[in-house]
Formats: sequence, C-alpha cells, structure tokens
Amino acid sequence: MKVRFNSMIKLLGVAAALAFANGAAAQSAGQLTAKIGVNQLTPKVESGDISAPALPGTKAAVGNDMQPVLIFAYGITDNISTEVALGTPYKHKIFGAGAIEGTGVLGTVEALPPTVFLQYRFFQPTAAFRPFIGIGATYAYFMKERGSARMTAITNPGSGVPTTFSIDNKFTYTAQVGIAMNFTEKWFADVTVNKTRLRTDVNFSTGQTQFMKLDPVAVVLAVGYKF
Repeated sequence: MKVRFNSMIKLLGVAAALAFANGAAAQSAGQLTAKIGVNQLTPKVESGDISAPALPGTKAAVGNDMQPVLIFAYGITDNISTEVALGTPYKHKIFGAGAIEGTGVLGTVEALPPTVFLQYRFFQPTAAFRPFIGIGATYAYFMKERGSARMTAITNPGSGVPTTFSIDNKFTYTAQVGIAMNFTEKWFADVTVNKTRLRTDVNFSTGQTQFMKLDPVAVVLAVGYKF
C-alpha cells in the first residue's frame, strides 16, 4: 500500500510542475471527465458497548482499507459539476476494543459506499489549479459479515453455536474538499478528501446489539482525462 501511495504522490508532484508550465484548461460546462486512482478509507470509530450478557465496556474497532476507484464527473456549468465513483468493496477487519482490547480479530465485513456528489469548482476553467468542494448522498451497504471464534466466545460463551452478525445499511451524506491540477489540455490529477457521517447498528444472532459511529474519512489520489 505504501508503494502505491508513494507512486501516486510522485505523479501528483509531476502534475503540479507541469500545471505551472502549461496553464491548461480545466473542466468546463458540458465536459465529461474520467479518472482512476486509489482510495484509502479510514473509519473514525466510536463504538458503543455490545449489549448484555457481554461484559460492560465490550467495544469494537474497525481497520482501514485501500481500493482502486473509477470516477466520472460532468460539468453542468463552468463551476458546478456532478461526480460519481465506482469501485470494488472495501474489506475491513473488526477488532476488540475497550474492555476486550487485544483480543484480536472479531470478524470481517465488506462495504460499498456509492456516493453522488454535487460540486462547486473555484476559479475559471483556464486556471491551472482549481480547488473544489462538494456535498454528496451516500448509501453505505454492508455485506459478507463474518464472525470469528473470538466473537462467539465474547457474545455467547460456552456455546457451540457460532455467532453471526449483520450491520444495518444506511443512507447518509458526505462532505468533500479537493484540488485539481491540470498538466495538459486533456490530462489532470487531483487529491480529494471525503468525510461521511455514518452511524449504524450491529445485530448479532444472539439477540445482542451494538451502536457504531464509523464516520469514515476517504483520501483519494487520482489521474484523469477530459473528453
């Protein structure tokens, strides 16, 4: 992962230098753009307790993941655009936290958070650098939830029946900031940071529940082409 990030950062540095040299045109009204990159997704977790009979303070933490993304945008005007991203599911490990910190992996889950953004791009289309902000509608979809033997031991000790769980899907919103850097008339690169407000509930086969504040932050490094 570090190698991929370092390569993308070097590419963005080259893009910035070329942007100063060329001053190429940026996205404008009626223009379609496509970009490909990588997204580092980091949940900012505040976990509730698993309900009784689990021990008080039985919480959870969620690991990061990085996946490739393909992103399309369309210029409604010279300054207003829409954007949508496609990608593969993010794969997260769930760890014990709070009173059970250090117990290891409790389970795994895959997540897809498709988002449609409405963006405002600053400066004129001819600017070499164009900061932008956006607000998006997100649907957080969870799948392939799998519990481990540790999860069973914590939620249903002494039972030979493995504990399963599901995470509620949620509609929510995402805020976005970024900057695009153009290095030819057609090619560009950008850096985007997205923050999603995401609170959901975990439902265990034992009848127990757990509230989770996930609020993931996504950092996207991408290169793109203007059609």
